[in-house]
Amino acid sequence: MDKFQNKYRIPSARAQWWDYGNAGAYFITICTRNRKHYFGEIKNGEMQLSHIGLLADVMWHEIKNHAQHVELGEFVVMPNHIHGILILQGNENENATQNAPVETRHALSLQIPQTHSQQSQQSPEPPQSLQTPGQNRFQNQGKNTVSSIIGSYKSAVTKHAHRLGFEFGWQSRMWDNIIFNDESFVRISEYIQTNPLNWKDDQFYQKNPT
Repeated sequence: MDKFQNKYRIPSARAQWWDYGNAGAYFITICTRNRKHYFGEIKNGEMQLSHIGLLADVMWHEIKNHAQHVELGEFVVMPNHIHGILILQGNENENATQNAPVETRHALSLQIPQTHSQQSQQSPEPPQSLQTPGQNRFQNQGKNTVSSIIGSYKSAVTKHAHRLGFEFGWQSRMWDNIIFNDESFVRISEYIQTNPLNWKDDQFYQKNPT
């Protein structure tokens, strides 16, 4: 792991060459802290939402009322994580290649060509004037990027949970996979829809930590 200000930090798992404000569909997964079952439990294949789970559900559907040019695809609240699809209509400045490959971080991951993987490992750090969108992300985050939208969503759920007196916390990182074609969009949408039925086979499945 890298160090920042003498503290170890986990390097970003996001695609550094991709502008996450670009028009496109994104498969979002966010876990709770320590994957604790803050959002409720699944009974007979159906999710029974807790008070915090209700907040997570309501705040997700509020995204379209607070972010411009955003549509919402399938969404589900699970005991210790959420899955959702964000569809961005794009920012004014779209300077990344729409059809570039991406390395994703989920069981539904798309394939990344070996040539791109090898290139990303061998390429030197670009100079300031040639920084990738990922390196510029936190310098000019914008109001219509995956980072800003999800950051606001997580903050809203946490704020309201604490305001109501509930203990709650998110995992610091999230998974944000770029969906490149209709086939993947349909497959991921079906995965989200059937997630409660397949809870015990889910990669995030675990009994509620005490």
